[in-house]
Amino acid sequence: MPKRNIYREGARVYENGRRFLGFVVPAVLKPARTLWHELLGFVFILMASAFVFSGFRAVRQFDGSAGAVLRLAMLAIGVCLLGGYGISSFLRARKISRS
Repeated sequence: MPKRNIYREGARVYENGRRFLGFVVPAVLKPARTLWHELLGFVFILMASAFVFSGFRAVRQFDGSAGAVLRLAMLAIGVCLLGGYGISSFLRARKISRS
């Protein structure tokens, strides 16, 4: 029975495993990153819509005081920030999936 060189076989297994992971990992990470950005976009759009409904309620209860104006301004800023981040997250997911 011929003597086997364990070190050479181990190096071959290591190199083949590394080459395999080089093909598999990018193929798995790309859809995972796309899904992550889509989920984040959905969550931020949901939060922005909650701010919009709170804004409708604040407009109905508007009495002209400085506190009411400040509340409406903060709600508008919140809607713009959360909605903008949600939309940009969807656009980033689209860019990742097309690359």
